[in-house]
Amino acid sequence: MLEKVFYNLLDNSIRHGKHVSNMRISASREGDNLLVVWEDNGEGVADEDKDLIFERGYGNNTGFGLFLVREILALTDISIRETGTRGKGARFEISVPRGAYRY
Repeated sequence: MLEKVFYNLLDNSIRHGKHVSNMRISASREGDNLLVVWEDNGEGVADEDKDLIFERGYGNNTGFGLFLVREILALTDISIRETGTRGKGARFEISVPRGAYRY
């Protein structure tokens, strides 16, 4: 299912980023958690939409992609949030709890 998570993040960057020319994935430890970051240099997400983009039916396409991402990750207590800056790109932070990853 993790493949579907990254596929949807990629699709989201291409479909909604408008002028994306760079994407980056990184991972680091943050306390006991693993933080996986997906970033692009596209249009970014408006502050008022940061929580709404994960709601079923919200958005310009099917309204199912990021909803599905959050649901898949939640099955294993993994969380996702959008922390990018509008005009500078999207940034999705995926927090994986201790015991759910090997580093």
